[in-house]
Amino acid sequence: MASTIPARLFENETKYPHKHAYFVKQGDAWQGTTYAELADETRRAAKALMGLGLGRGSTVAILGFNRPEWVIADLACMCIGGAPAGIYTTCSPPEVAYIVNHAESPVVFVENRAQWEKLAAERANLPKLKWVVTFKDAEPIDDDIVLSWSEFLAKAEGITDEALRAEIDALEPDGLATFIYTSGTTGPPKGVMLSHENLSWTADCLREAAGGNHDDVSLSYLPLSHIAEQLATIHMPITQGATVYYAESIDAVADNLKDVRPTVMFGVPRIWEKFHAGISGKLKDATGIKAKLVTWAQKVGREASAVRNAGGELSGMLKLRYAIANKLIFSKLKAALGLDRGRVFVSGAAPISKEVLEFFASLDIVVQEVYGQSEDTGPTSFNRKGAVKFGSVGPAIPGCEVKIADDDEILVRGPNVFLGYYKDPEATDETLIDGWLHSGDLGKFDADGFLSITGRKKEIIITSGGKNVAPKNLEAAMKNHELVSEAVVIGDQRKYLTALITLDDEAADKFCNARGLNSVPRHEMKELRAEIQAAIDEMNKSLAKVETVKKFVILERNFTVDDGELTPTLKVKRRIVNKNWQKQIDALYAE
Repeated sequence: MASTIPARLFENETKYPHKHAYFVKQGDAWQGTTYAELADETRRAAKALMGLGLGRGSTVAILGFNRPEWVIADLACMCIGGAPAGIYTTCSPPEVAYIVNHAESPVVFVENRAQWEKLAAERANLPKLKWVVTFKDAEPIDDDIVLSWSEFLAKAEGITDEALRAEIDALEPDGLATFIYTSGTTGPPKGVMLSHENLSWTADCLREAAGGNHDDVSLSYLPLSHIAEQLATIHMPITQGATVYYAESIDAVADNLKDVRPTVMFGVPRIWEKFHAGISGKLKDATGIKAKLVTWAQKVGREASAVRNAGGELSGMLKLRYAIANKLIFSKLKAALGLDRGRVFVSGAAPISKEVLEFFASLDIVVQEVYGQSEDTGPTSFNRKGAVKFGSVGPAIPGCEVKIADDDEILVRGPNVFLGYYKDPEATDETLIDGWLHSGDLGKFDADGFLSITGRKKEIIITSGGKNVAPKNLEAAMKNHELVSEAVVIGDQRKYLTALITLDDEAADKFCNARGLNSVPRHEMKELRAEIQAAIDEMNKSLAKVETVKKFVILERNFTVDDGELTPTLKVKRRIVNKNWQKQIDALYAE
């Protein structure tokens, strides 16, 4: 197998010339593009970058929702020995300018006028910007530095295939391939530098761990600026010769899933939590014989999943009961969701509740949790088929060394560990020590080698009494209640723990409508508060006194990306939450 992702793409041009590399929905139909056509599109884009004067060591930035042009720009830049830098579409104009300047990108690809306007607003602060290229079908922009997609491709004229081939052949496994800019939970984004070997080795590893093949189909919808989606949309499909469908939008994902029926489904926890809320709500509405049948089928699903997760095969009466439950319940539910062809279901990028995973397992949907970070190209450990323990993040991926330091920090060493942070040797030296990546996460291994995450070093709460508390498990327990969308535990240098709670809008609406409660704002409603208080009281029963949540407040709105409280992958930014809701926090500690 070739050692770089660009080389693998051009291998597929010969190996799978007529196989569809991707599909895009146009009108009511999905239009396919073959690997031969994708290779040609990438070749032209790479030559166009060379025509604009870019070459080895150059960078480009890409700002837009998941589209073929995003991937083509990314691949084209790697082909010429450059490094692409993805930017989240939710970034503000100053945040966009920060990354473009930090990466020193003379060319920025944008999806549409809205993304162009973010650059335009900061144009005076972008001294190195020379060209902006819009995606296909974008509204024309009358500006000297803006090129339409077709105008950009025309810049390839005069650059020979041989010249490009020489650049691809010159790519070194340990050479810089791409930047992944962190989502900035603890400060300004850092540019994670990943090598060609990081990308290709990790794609190979995950392909083997997940049993991937060229018949796999996936839906691309999570931000391509994130390493997990780049693996799912770019590196693994190209490595396997698999097919990608590009979602029309985030709002259309549920409908697109029913069209695409992916064999591989990756989601961040919030995606699986929304599925969980919707499905559990419908199941609770079942009555009579149907309700009893669902309860029976879920019991069978739990038993069958437990056997398979331990590496066993169904047999005897369980095999027969599973066949009946599958015919009557599981197959119909999966078809309704678009998951009936699903072979691998994965959750990653943030912790997911064990209870949510157990719920899906009861419906014959085993969601395998993966753990990792941008700095190790995505995966550190992975619950693989036949080796799944809910509540853990699985064994270390093959070929990757993982150990626990004396202070419980997870350390990682292997071909997936990054080159360092761009232009930040100090941060690199703090994170990479003697070849070991210091993850910042706390964890432990069980007797079978399964890793569990117990917290994050920078998020450990130290109470005024000097007690250390990891908030992760407390927050996960509170989020298990269907009414709770997010929970953030407070208590650093305080006498006791408290929590900020946000409501799941759909569940809250259903709760209130069923009781005829619409007279006061939801966050002030006594009945809602009593329901959540009961859940917290139940949680507290199993905790040491120092870990119990003494008070909580229901916030008047959910956390948002726009308010800076969530990263684009929906992780909570505690620092911003503390700042934005300081008044409510202070009230929880008022005597």
